[in-house]
Amino acid sequence: MNTAAADAEPLDIPPIPSWWNRRHLLDTESLSAEEITVILDTAEQFKQITDKGRRKLSLLSNRIVANMFFEDSTRTRTSFGLAASRLGADLVQFASSSSSLSKGETLIDTAKTIEAMNVDVMVVRHRTPGTPHMISENVGCALINAGDGPHEHPTQGLLDVLTIRQQRGTLEGLTVAMVGDINHSRTARSNIWALKKLGAHVIVCGPSTLVSPHWASIGVEVCYDFDEIVPRCDVLNLLRIQFERQYTRPFPSVREYALLYAMNKERMERAKQDILIMAPGPINRGVEITPEVADGPHSVILHQVTNGIAIRMAVLWLIAGSPGGGQSDPPEGQ
Repeated sequence: MNTAAADAEPLDIPPIPSWWNRRHLLDTESLSAEEITVILDTAEQFKQITDKGRRKLSLLSNRIVANMFFEDSTRTRTSFGLAASRLGADLVQFASSSSSLSKGETLIDTAKTIEAMNVDVMVVRHRTPGTPHMISENVGCALINAGDGPHEHPTQGLLDVLTIRQQRGTLEGLTVAMVGDINHSRTARSNIWALKKLGAHVIVCGPSTLVSPHWASIGVEVCYDFDEIVPRCDVLNLLRIQFERQYTRPFPSVREYALLYAMNKERMERAKQDILIMAPGPINRGVEITPEVADGPHSVILHQVTNGIAIRMAVLWLIAGSPGGGQSDPPEGQ
């Protein structure tokens, strides 16, 4: 693609609906189906623009985005950085390990310090659930939750839903299973809320030590037998075991887990011919998924990664590109 020719083409900027008034993206639970659809449609438009070779826009050229990651990340941190850069925003990469947090500064004081540098949007990842919500109540800029412990990871849920919609056209009536460590998965929670609002039938599946029966109370099917659900599913989203969030081993061995819950060649033979295989990453090959499935023709794992940039461009644009975007009312007392 000739990028110079692409840059010369008229730019079809995704419009921001007049009713859109979200200043933060903290979860998918509070999003309406209409809001989710707007984010997906906007992401599709940005993907089309960048696929044509237009890799640098100036839509947020007067905005500053701070990536504030207090947990390790590859995909999310990198794609938020690329999304901000492609929209023309200035990017601040905050490193907690070399910050004044090590000198006793509180998290809120750190956030207020970054905001005082005229930052418009904070992208926050933290191991403690609710941290992005707490920061949003104490700063005046916009805030995007990039994952708060096992609570939620809204942009991951949105990019997963976008990937399914691209492959199937709609979510309505599809059977989508989240398989693995549901209890500790922020990805599972964000997917469940988004999938249900767009009309999918959602199944959670895994060992009983990692899948709470309480999901049934909101209309999610709970199952502990992976082999029973495989033939019924249109989409399988395979989650890794998050040992870093556990204090006791939830099953006797990784080998036993793989025997019961790994998507492998034998289970693929019993699945629908057009099944989609997804995984939010990082994947543990040979545990939740075998290499021939992860790299096979039904896998859309790398499509998810690509869609992550488009979704995060959409979220940044919708939050920071609207009139007064990136700015909110000052917190109480300020």
